[in-house]
Amino acid sequence: MQIASVIVDVPTKQTDRAFDYFIPEQWRGVIQPGMRVIIPFGPRNIQGFVIGLKAESEFKKLREIIAPMDLEPVLNKELLELGNWLTESTLCFKIFAFQVMLPAALKAKYEKKVKLAIGAAVADLPKPLHAFFENDVLLDWEDALKSGIVPLLQKEAAKGHLEVIYMVKERVKKKQQKYIRPAVSLDELIEEIDRIPAKAEKQRQVLRYFIENFNEVELKKLVTDVNTSVSTVKALVEKKLLKEFEMEVYRNPFEHRTFKRTKPLPLTEAQQTAIGPILNALEQNQHEVFLLYGVTGSGKTEIYLQSIQEVIEKGKEAIVLVPEIALTPQMVNRFKGRFGDLVAVLHSGLSAGEKYDEWRKIQRKEVKVAVGARSAIFAPFENLGIMIIDEEHETSYKQEEMPRYHARDVAIERAINHNCPVVLGSATPSLESFARAQKKVYHLLTLPNRMNKQSLPSVEIIDMREELREGNRSMFSRKLFEMLKDRIEKRQQSVLFLNKRGHSSFVMCRDCGYVVNCPNCDISLTYHRVNEQMKCHYCGYESYVPKHCPECNSEYIRYFGTGTQKVEEELGKILPEARVIRMDVDTTGRKGSHERLLTDFKDGKADILLGTQMIAKGLDFPNITLVGVLSADTMLHLPDFRASEKTFQLLTQVSGRAGRHQLPGEVIIQTYTPEHYSIELAGRHDYDLFYQREMMIRKTHHYPPFYYLSLITVSHEQLFTVVSATEKIVSYVRSHVSNEAVVLGPAASPIPRINNRYRYQCLIKYKREPNIIKTLKTILDQYQKDTKSGLQVSIDVNPYILM
Repeated sequence: MQIASVIVDVPTKQTDRAFDYFIPEQWRGVIQPGMRVIIPFGPRNIQGFVIGLKAESEFKKLREIIAPMDLEPVLNKELLELGNWLTESTLCFKIFAFQVMLPAALKAKYEKKVKLAIGAAVADLPKPLHAFFENDVLLDWEDALKSGIVPLLQKEAAKGHLEVIYMVKERVKKKQQKYIRPAVSLDELIEEIDRIPAKAEKQRQVLRYFIENFNEVELKKLVTDVNTSVSTVKALVEKKLLKEFEMEVYRNPFEHRTFKRTKPLPLTEAQQTAIGPILNALEQNQHEVFLLYGVTGSGKTEIYLQSIQEVIEKGKEAIVLVPEIALTPQMVNRFKGRFGDLVAVLHSGLSAGEKYDEWRKIQRKEVKVAVGARSAIFAPFENLGIMIIDEEHETSYKQEEMPRYHARDVAIERAINHNCPVVLGSATPSLESFARAQKKVYHLLTLPNRMNKQSLPSVEIIDMREELREGNRSMFSRKLFEMLKDRIEKRQQSVLFLNKRGHSSFVMCRDCGYVVNCPNCDISLTYHRVNEQMKCHYCGYESYVPKHCPECNSEYIRYFGTGTQKVEEELGKILPEARVIRMDVDTTGRKGSHERLLTDFKDGKADILLGTQMIAKGLDFPNITLVGVLSADTMLHLPDFRASEKTFQLLTQVSGRAGRHQLPGEVIIQTYTPEHYSIELAGRHDYDLFYQREMMIRKTHHYPPFYYLSLITVSHEQLFTVVSATEKIVSYVRSHVSNEAVVLGPAASPIPRINNRYRYQCLIKYKREPNIIKTLKTILDQYQKDTKSGLQVSIDVNPYILM
C-alpha cells in the first residue's frame, strides 16, 4: 500500500474530493486511515486527513506526503464512515465533517514533540534512541524527521514507550509539573545516607523518604510530606542522588472540587417500568430509540445513571448529551458523583486545553462516560453501549453552521453501527419525536409523576392588559409583587425568568414611530445600558443613543422592551431589601462565573435569581418556591412555525424549577396574550392536549412532523443578483420535485439584510422525494464552483431557524 487518499484542508467545491499522494519509503506501514498528514498542495504545505490506502492510482505523477502528524489515528474507522454520512446528509464539505469531530486544539497551528510516555524509561528504548531522550527532553518532530528515526519512534509508541504531544502555538500546551525520582539504585541510597553530615538532617529525611517509597513523586508533594524546602531537594539533585524531571498532568477543570460518591437510589415503580425495556435492549445488544417522556422532577436522571452503570459493567461506554445551558455544575456533580474518574466532561466553559485533555482521556480509553453539549456526540469511543440525549427538544442540538447536523440524528446513526439503544429524555418532547413515538418508530416510556409524589406547582396566568387598564404601569403585576415580598419575609427563594438579554429591546421615537436600525442589517439595534450603547446582535455594529429623533427631531426617544438589567433596576426600586443575582450572557461571560453565581444562590446569599434562558433548565434547589415569568410572549411573535412549541416548552421547563422538594411551589406567568393555547396549556402542564392542538395546525400548514423542510438561502451585495439567482433556483427545484411538494419563494428572508448582504430564500416542504438530496446537491455544486461572483448559497436540511 504505497498510495494514500487524502482529504485536504481547503473548504471549496473544487477540492471536496480525495487526492492521491505517494507514501515515501520511510512512512510505509506507518501511515494509516484516520491520521492527519502534512501534504504539499499547490505552493504550500497544509494538513489533510487520510481516508484510505491503496496499491495504485490512476494518476501517473503523484506528489509525496511530507510527514504524518499523528502516531495513532485521530479518527477511528467508524468516525471516518460517519464523516461520509455527515457529508451526504447535511450537504457539507468532507473537511468540515472531519474537523467537527475533533477538539479545537487539533485545528490550530501546531508544533509537535515526542516524549517518553508516563512510566517508561530511556532504558526501555532501543539504543539509537537513547541520545534523543536522555534528561527527559521533548524531541522536536522536525528534528525527528531530519534524523530519520520516525519509524523507530512509531514502533516504540505502539509499545506504549513514547507519545506524541502537540504543542499548539497559542492554543494549547500540555500542562507540566515537576517530579523527583531517585537517580541511583536503592543500595546506593542506603550507602549515601550515612555519608551525609549530621547537620544536613533535612537531606537525610528526604533520602529516607525515597528509601521507603522508591518511586517518583511530585515536587510539591515531596516538600509538604517531608516538611522541607525546595532548596534541600535541589542540593540532592546537584549531588546526582535525585533527579528532577517534568511530567505531563491532565488539566483538571474540577481539581478544586471533591465529588461526594453517590449510590444508586431505589427506583419507584414507574421508574422500574420505564428502565425495563432499556435494560432489555442493552442485554440483547440491539438498537432501539426510546423516548423517555417524564414530567419535570420525575427522576429521569436516575434512569440515565442506572442504565449507564449497566453499560459500564458490560465493559462498554456511554455518551450523555445535555443542552449547553443545562450543563450546570449540578449535572456534572451527578455524573462525577456516581462514576468518579470514569467521566470526561466536554463543554464550552472549559479552555481549549482542558477540552483537549478530556478528549484525550476518551481516546486513550481512560474513561467510560462522556458528558457534554452537542459536539460530544462525536466522542471517539469504539465500543458504545448507550447514548442519552437529555432535554431532547432543545434546539441547541442543531448546529447552525457547516456541517448543519442535529445531534439526535448523529446519535441514531452511531447507535445503528454499534447496535445499541438511544434514550431521548424530555418533559416536553419535540413534536417530531413524540409523533414518531406515537407511530411506534420510537419506543415510548413515560414517568407521569414527580419523584416524591409532590404535585406539580400551581400556575397562575396574569393578563398584563388588565394590569395596564387598572393603572399598573410596572413590569411586575400586583400579584407577583406581593408574592415576591411574601417570599422574602418567609426567607424562601424566587426565580424570575426573562426571555432575552440586553437592557431594552429597541429604541423608538414616540412622536413619529421611528425605530433606530442597524445600517448594515435590516434589524433594530439593541440598547445596552452598561456602556450606553446600541448594538446589532448580527454584525456587531455599535452606535450611541440619539438625543433627538433623526426623522422628526422630537425629544421623545424611549426604550421599549425589557432586558435583565432593566428588571434588576426596577427590583432595586420596588423591593430595595431584596438581594438579587442576575444571570445572563453579560454576567456569566467569565470562566467559572456561571458556577459561582449558582453556588451563591444555593448558599442563600440572594433572595431572587433573575435570568434568561440559562436558568430555565436543570436547576434543582430545595428553597425555590416561586417562579415568575415576566414576559411569556416574547417568543410567540417570531416568524417561526415552532414559536408556540418553544413557548410551551420553555414555560413548562421554567415552572418545573419550583417546589421540587418539601416546600410546595407556585408559578406566576405574566402575558399580554393569556388566551393563546401554548400559554394556557403550559399553565395546566397539559402536554398531551398541546400536542393535539399543535399537530392540527402543523398538518393544515404542511409543517413537520407531517412534512420535511429544506431551506435554501441566497445572499449577495446586489439585490438584483440575489433575486434573479433565487428565481433560477426555485424554478430548477420545481421542475425536479413531485407535485406533492410545496415550493415557497423566492421571498426575502425574515431578516432581509445582514452585513450589507441581501438575503432571499426558498422553502421546500415535502413528504417523499427520493431525489431531493441529489437536486439540492446539484444546486450547491453549481453555485459553489463560481466563487468569484460573490453569490453565496447555503442549504439547511430540516432547519431549526427560519430567520
